[in-house]
Amino acid sequence: MAKILIIEDEKSIQRIIEYDLKQLDYDVDSAFDGLEGYNKASSTVYDVILLDLMLPSMNGMEICKKLRSEDNNAYIIMLTAVDDEYNVIKGFDVGADDYVTKPFSPRELLARIKAGLRRKGLSNNQDILSYNDLKIVQSSYEVFRGNEKLDLTLKEFELFVFLVINRGKALSRDQLLTNLWGFGYDGDSRVVDVHVFKLREKLDPKNDYIKTVRGIGYKLI
Repeated sequence: MAKILIIEDEKSIQRIIEYDLKQLDYDVDSAFDGLEGYNKASSTVYDVILLDLMLPSMNGMEICKKLRSEDNNAYIIMLTAVDDEYNVIKGFDVGADDYVTKPFSPRELLARIKAGLRRKGLSNNQDILSYNDLKIVQSSYEVFRGNEKLDLTLKEFELFVFLVINRGKALSRDQLLTNLWGFGYDGDSRVVDVHVFKLREKLDPKNDYIKTVRGIGYKLI
């Protein structure tokens, strides 16, 4: 099982990332402070470190540089609201393997993590999911019923996967917006209703697999 450390001082972002990763059976640890994160990263072996750039006590650049000087070979993904060329190049110069600019989609971040794990020769064996008579291949963003491929858009696919991973749980529109449209999304929550409607039609118009939970949102039965 891959072990991941999240060093992020924005607790709302940290909690969502941790929740999503644990749902996929990753072993997840967290730190909300730069020094705390550095101490954890230098004393424990992690496969992936998600490292915020702006942190109290010690910033992400300092942490990355110190870890690399100690021959720490974790796959380091920097999380940053600053995407100017100077900071991106500096991040790579001190040893970062990848970076993701805020606001970002948790699905995008998960894809970056999986790519890093593949480079390290690791996997959490969760590429193929199943739901009733459907097979979901996450790496190729495809859903099959037998030999028939369902014609889902990217966002419909992401919505379906998130519902499958959280099957049986009532998910609010805000949860779905944050996880699928990104932390900085400030659009109309009705976009969720539109995508749920279209996904229902494509999965099977005769069976209402996605139930509306009044006053909350939706759940997959």
